[in-house]
Amino acid sequence: MDLIARITDVIIPVFLIVVIGYGYARRSVPDMSVFNRIALDVLAPLLVYSALASRDFRMADHTALLFGGTVLILLSGLLAWPLAKAFGAQPRTLVPVVMFNNCGNMGLPLALLAFGPANFGASVALFSVSNLLHFSLGARITSRLARTRDLLTSPLMIGTALGFISALTEVRPPDVVLSGLKLLGDALLPMMLFALGVRLTALTRSGLALGLLGALARPIIGLAIGIPLAWALGLEGAARGQLLLFAALPPAVMQFMLAERYHQEPDKVGAMIMLGNALAILFVPLALALGL
Repeated sequence: MDLIARITDVIIPVFLIVVIGYGYARRSVPDMSVFNRIALDVLAPLLVYSALASRDFRMADHTALLFGGTVLILLSGLLAWPLAKAFGAQPRTLVPVVMFNNCGNMGLPLALLAFGPANFGASVALFSVSNLLHFSLGARITSRLARTRDLLTSPLMIGTALGFISALTEVRPPDVVLSGLKLLGDALLPMMLFALGVRLTALTRSGLALGLLGALARPIIGLAIGIPLAWALGLEGAARGQLLLFAALPPAVMQFMLAERYHQEPDKVGAMIMLGNALAILFVPLALALGL
């Protein structure tokens, strides 16, 4: 019963905010373009930098977890490639959806509630590693025309690079400055969940069949890799739980933006992402039950 109570305490606040965003969007149809730009250019870089530059975050303590996250992403892509061929889907459409998860919008708030502030830096580091691979390898898989240089020089990537530099060198701004950056960056967490609820209004019945393959493949393949990988790496406690949660997360919303930019079947990608995030209500509790 204690485990069920812990899972409930994590799940309810997260999905409550998603539901509020969904309900608001059904009534008001908000224009999220301004928020998306502020989130990507200001809030996300500050959140990542302040977490990685924190005195509580030490890179050496999380090497195995970050290595595990990298391996999980790459192996998911390798397994998704023959899956796409078997079901007649375009690999450039399906593979990135299975490789990259929603470790920002959903993963960070869940990790904070499940594993506490003391382990939040590791969750942000996983998020940063995923973004680095997504904006480089993932973009190239989506399209041969992807200009990874433009993606890697974005404010989010610059904030990530500076954060890792601070973590490795222990050179950071004064605490009073870092506290201000963290305060603003933390605003991203509830707003990402709200924005996810808004995006779920785009899910239609016609997209259910198209999206089911990617929506199910992302967490199922992730957990099939993550469970033995956590054992092989000897991960325990919060590190094991974070890797399993990372493995079970739904497809990344960011992939829709890349698919739309490079005209790689964005309608199908959108269906996979929206349905996958809706089904997270099944897979996230499973991951938490395995990891807590």
